[in-house]
Amino acid sequence: MKVSVVVSTYNRPEYLEVALRGYLNQTIMPHEIIIADDGSTDETKAVIEKFRDLGLNLIHCWHEDRGFRLSVIRNKAVAMSSGEYLLFTDDDILPSKRLVEDHILYAEEGYFLQGHRVLLGPEATEVALKNSFKPRSLLRMYLRGQIRNLSNSFRLPIFIVKKSMSLKGIRGCNFSLFKKDFIAVNGFNEEFQGWGKEDSELAIRLYRYGLRRKDLKFKAVCFHLYHPLHDRSRLAENLQLLERTSRSRDYYCKNGIDKYLLEV
Repeated sequence: MKVSVVVSTYNRPEYLEVALRGYLNQTIMPHEIIIADDGSTDETKAVIEKFRDLGLNLIHCWHEDRGFRLSVIRNKAVAMSSGEYLLFTDDDILPSKRLVEDHILYAEEGYFLQGHRVLLGPEATEVALKNSFKPRSLLRMYLRGQIRNLSNSFRLPIFIVKKSMSLKGIRGCNFSLFKKDFIAVNGFNEEFQGWGKEDSELAIRLYRYGLRRKDLKFKAVCFHLYHPLHDRSRLAENLQLLERTSRSRDYYCKNGIDKYLLEV
């Protein structure tokens, strides 16, 4: 199965470098990685060229910087993809070496997958940025208060796959589904501008379309790099959009990916 990874980014080339470094070491390599670039400057382009030279199959999807337009750039990136399965991550996500493998292993018709995160503090993030982050040092950093959700990093012989239709813990930074299902609901709703809730709104429509959620506990883990919070001035408006979708019976959003598919 061909997996297209979509990595969103905006003017954090040093973080993007950490993320792409993680994709160099996957047990199963993705078919392609599309960088969904929300208007970054040339420093980001230089990082992409560097990792192309190192062997990653990278596609740079860029648009003009007109504010936080994550839904738009992710839709544009998916429209450029050629894989049958989509895995979404971000530039502040260091993937574990089995991230792609786990998402492939547990992919199933009728479901989307939600992976989980280990949260790195400022000091642990600095270690990662210096390319000296090692999984064996997680416990030591945890004891120093630099790790949260450490249990998500455990790969136990007995693991949990929870199936539900919950919105709790929906995060687009470690999220996968079949491309045909993404297109069937018209992708991300581009009415969402600024930070927040576009991933939950997508989940509502996927449920309405007939999908269920698989939570992968002790599998498909990623490491979230510390950074200051995004501007949340649009959150109230986005919550209103989320509530509107929750009251609707529609699964197909009006302002989605379809316009870019017509251009391909």
